[in-house]
Parts: sequence; structure tokens; C-alpha cells
Amino acid sequence: MRAVETQLLFGSSEAVLLKCVGTSQNLVSSLFPMLIQAVEKNKPVLAVQFLEKARAWITEIIRDVEKMADRYNTHNKDVATTTSDIITEKKETDKQLDQLSKDIAAMMDTIKKLEAELNKTTAQLTETEKNIEAKNRELQNLVRDAAAQSSRLAILAAVVPFIGPLLKAFYEARTAPAVAERIKALESQLNQLNAEKASLKQQQWNLQVQVIDWRMKLAKLQLDKDAIPEPTHLGEVQRYLTKIQKILIQLKGFWENIYSLLGTIKDRTFVGEELIDQPDFKEEFVKSIQTASKIWEAFGLSCGKAVQIFRVQSKDAYRFLEIDPSSLSPAVWQKEYDSVKERLQQLKVFDDGTKPAIQS
Repeated sequence: MRAVETQLLFGSSEAVLLKCVGTSQNLVSSLFPMLIQAVEKNKPVLAVQFLEKARAWITEIIRDVEKMADRYNTHNKDVATTTSDIITEKKETDKQLDQLSKDIAAMMDTIKKLEAELNKTTAQLTETEKNIEAKNRELQNLVRDAAAQSSRLAILAAVVPFIGPLLKAFYEARTAPAVAERIKALESQLNQLNAEKASLKQQQWNLQVQVIDWRMKLAKLQLDKDAIPEPTHLGEVQRYLTKIQKILIQLKGFWENIYSLLGTIKDRTFVGEELIDQPDFKEEFVKSIQTASKIWEAFGLSCGKAVQIFRVQSKDAYRFLEIDPSSLSPAVWQKEYDSVKERLQQLKVFDDGTKPAIQS
């Protein structure tokens, strides 16, 4: 956007300079000669009319140049604001990405700890299930061995494959108290192991839910981070706009110089206007206008040269800013920038040899 605004501003600059060229040519080729002729023929009223027309023309281009200087000043401030906004945006983006990175790292650490706890719980659950299986085998073997010592229990063991009825029958038989005590101890151990198993299963489930929940949160954070563009290109744009600001400051100075110079030329043009109706000073007034004519001629030629530069710039200036900076290598971008700057260095209102005449 700033590139387009700058190109439009260059186009306006060309138009104002063309007006300066046209006004200078009209003054030098028509108005000043008619003014001199009116003075030489002692027609002060007509001479005053020509002089006032010249004043109106000069005042108009001075006003246009002043507006152009103001426009460059405003545009430069706009670019400065954009640069400041980009700097702020880069800081905020860097801060946001840094915070997201920290949050992601913290979440990954939490997930790592939860998964470690889950693995530990799963291992404990597996170990408990093995212990339960071993105690069950031990209990079965003990009961069957004890049943083998009783013919009634042996028949029951052969008929009933499940250990529950055997245990009931064994307790009712009230034989081998030591074996019964051992059976009760194994049952107690099995009950404790089963309670541990249930607790571990619940703990395993809770940990699995927590891991899933944290992984979903982590996925969302990673999506949020991926949605934020890398601020690297903002730093590039910031540097480019800073360079453009330097160019705009030069152009602002150019138009301010034009404005100041036009004030000086205007004063030089009308320095002898009090002599216009004084026949004794007719020659001095004519010389004053002839000198002013030479100054305006030099001014018009210089503006004509500047027109060509602005004409090129209005088409090509900052065209490279309309492209994603990351698509241009630093060398290519610097070449484009140097080209713009080199042309701007050619913006001179007068040649050095003409300046002393204007300043006198």
C-alpha cells in the first residue's frame, strides 16, 4: 500500500514540476517581454497589469509546491507510523511465539511425567495380575492336595471343577486345621491383591484420561503457534521502510528547497516593482526583469530535468516493495534501492554555476 501511495505521490510531483516548467516558459517567452515592452513604451498601467499577472502565476506555483512539501511530510509520517506499527507487531509476535513455545514445552514436560507415571502404574498392574495368578494357582494346588486326603472331598473334586465348592466343603469338613488356616491366609492375600488391582486399574484409567486431555491441549497450542506467521519477514520490511524513509526525507527536503527558492526568485522578480512608473529608472527596472527572466529560464530547465526523474520513479519506484520481501534476495533488493537513491541524487534545482546569480 505504501508503495502505491509513493508512486502516486511521484506522479503528482511530476505534474507540479511540469506546471513549474510551463509557468517559467510563459514568464520568459511571453509575459516578461510584454512587460519590458510596456515599460519601454511608457505604459505603466499595462506594465502593472503584466506584473500582477506574473505575481499571480508565481504565487500559484509557490502554493502548489508548498502543498507538495506538506504531502511529502505527511507521507513520511505515515511511513514512519507504519514502521513503528511493524516494530510493535514484531515485538508482540515474538512475545506471543515465545510464550507459546514455553507453554508447549511445559505441556510436553507434563505429558512426559504423566506418561512415565502411566507406564509405572501399568507395570505395577501387570505385576499385581501375575501375583494374583500365582496365588490362585497356589490356592488351587493346596485345596486339591488337601482334598486328595479325604475320599469324600476327592470325589467332590473329581465331579466339581471349580474351587469355590471345594473350599466350602473343606471348611464344613473341619479337618486339617493347619491347612484351613493356610487357605484363609491365601484368600486374604488374594483379596488384598484384587483390591490393589482395582485401585491400579482406576489409577491407570485416570492417567490415560489426563494424557489424552493434555495431548489435546498440546495439539491446540501447536495449531495456534503454526497459525502465527514467522516474524522474520517483519524485520525485513522494517529495514526496507527505514530506507524508504530516508529517501522520503530527501524528497521532502527537495520540495522545501524548491519552495524556499521560489520565494527568493519571487522577491528577485519584484525587487524593482516600485520603479515601474518612474521614467528615470526605466532602464534599471528593465535590467531587473531581464535578470529575473534568466533566473526563471534556469529554474524551468532544472525542473524539466527533475520531471524526467520523477516520471521514471512514478512507474518504477518501490515496485520491489509490492513483492513479498522474502522472495527477493538481499542483493537484489539493495540493487533496486540503490537505483532509486541514485536517481534521487540527480534532483537538483540549479547547476552550481547558476546558484550565485540567484542568491545575489
